[in-house]
Amino acid sequence: HADWDAFQRARLEQDGGPCRLVLFTTKGATPLNEFVFRPDDILLFGSEPSGAPDHVHEAADARVVIPIQPEARSLNLSVSAGIALWEGLRRSSLLPLARG
Repeated sequence: HADWDAFQRARLEQDGGPCRLVLFTTKGATPLNEFVFRPDDILLFGSEPSGAPDHVHEAADARVVIPIQPEARSLNLSVSAGIALWEGLRRSSLLPLARG
């Protein structure tokens, strides 16, 4: 999408209604281990140094935090995205079967 407004228009105009926007943030209200995913959720992450702006927080349908040990500084963006995607797929029973 060209910008935030274009993304929001596309999301809100989808056939079947908008998918839920799930923002991963250190300011999250729901710990990842307590969040209930839906198969059509859109997972959104802010920028690594500054996070998501206030208007994105306001637009999110849910805000989720990945719990970490208090002495740990933070998780980087790619690690956070990988954790969130894997957990969302696992809980939605959408993980591909292991081949072996």
